[in-house]
Amino acid sequence: MEENKKNLKPLAGMALNDLQGVTAKLGMPRFVAKQLAGWIYGKRVNSFDEMTNISKANRDKLAEEFCVGLYGPMQAATSADGTVKYLFDAGEGKAVESVFIPEEDRATLCISSQKGCRMNCYFCMTGRQGFHGNLTANQIINQVLSVPESEQLTNVVFMGMGEPLDNLENVLRVIDILTAEWGLAWSPKRITVSTVGLKPALKILAEQTSVHIAVSVHDADADERGQMMPIERAYPIKEVMEMLGKYDFAHQRRLSVEYIMWNWFNDDIRHAEKLRELLPNNHVRVNLIRYHYVPEVPKLRTSSDERMTYFRDYLNGKGITCTIRRSRGEDIAAACGQLAGRVKGGEKKPAEKKQKK
Repeated sequence: MEENKKNLKPLAGMALNDLQGVTAKLGMPRFVAKQLAGWIYGKRVNSFDEMTNISKANRDKLAEEFCVGLYGPMQAATSADGTVKYLFDAGEGKAVESVFIPEEDRATLCISSQKGCRMNCYFCMTGRQGFHGNLTANQIINQVLSVPESEQLTNVVFMGMGEPLDNLENVLRVIDILTAEWGLAWSPKRITVSTVGLKPALKILAEQTSVHIAVSVHDADADERGQMMPIERAYPIKEVMEMLGKYDFAHQRRLSVEYIMWNWFNDDIRHAEKLRELLPNNHVRVNLIRYHYVPEVPKLRTSSDERMTYFRDYLNGKGITCTIRRSRGEDIAAACGQLAGRVKGGEKKPAEKKQKK
C-alpha cells in the first residue's frame, strides 16, 4: 500500500451513498458523487487530476481529505499453466494474495477477504497462520481494480485468504460495488462466495444477494469433519445444507459443494454416499478438488486419479452433477489451500497494469 503521509481516507470501497456523503460534506453538487464512482470503478483511475469532468476547485477539496486509494500488487508470480499470483500489502506488516486464472472463455480472479483466517482448518495454509484482521472494503475491491488484468475479468470468486462470511459487512459492500449500476454493473452470476458454513451470515448472504454460493464440505461425516474443520462443532454441515435447501438454486443461481479428496480418508464409496445424503436436492453441484500439499501437514496426500474418478462416477450415477476441478497454479503455491501472503525476498515491485485494448 502506498504510504499515506496525510492519513487520507480512500474513496475506493465506498458505495454511491457514501460518496454522496463525501460530496455533501465538501459542499459539492450531488452529481459529483456519481462522477467519482465512474472514474474509480468504471475507468479505474487513481488520481483526482485525471477526473477531468470535475472542476479543479472540487478536485483540490477532495485531495485535502481523501485519496482514490487504488494501489498495485507488490509482487507477482506466474505459473507454468498461466495462472498468476499477486501479493498485496494489507497494512500492519501483513500481505494477502489474489490469483488470476485465465481460461479460454473465462478470466477469473480469486480474491482474499481477511489477513489470515480464524477458521483453523487443519489442512489449509491460510488457516494455519492464524487470524490478523479483516480486510476493508477498500482492500478487497482494490484487488479487483488493480491487478493488471482488471478489465479482462469475467468472474470473481471469494475463495482466497480468509473466510468471507467472517467479514460479511465488507464483503457485502464489495458485492454491491461489483453489481451496482454506478459500480462495475456486473451480473451477480459472475460472483461466487465460498464459505465453510457460518450459518447466520450465510443466511444473510443467501437472502440479500443473488451471487453463487460454494460450501466447503470436504467430509460429510460429522465426526471426521469436526476433526479437520472446527466450524463443524458450531454449525454442523447437515444443518447448513438443510437451510440452503430452502432457497432456489434450480435456475441461474448456483449452489456448489467443494470437496477436497484425501487418499484413503474421505475418498471411498461410503463417503460418496454420505455426501449424496447430505445434499438437499439434485440441483447442488459437487466439485472434487485434489489436495495441494501443505508442508505443515505432511501426512495428508491427495487421492489418486482412479479413486477420484470412481467417486465422481458414483455421484453422477446417482443424478448428482459432479466434476473433478483442474488444479491451477500449484507450482507457485497458488492452488486451493496454499495461499499464505508471504513476501518473497523482501523486494516490493508493483506490477504494471495492462493497457486497455
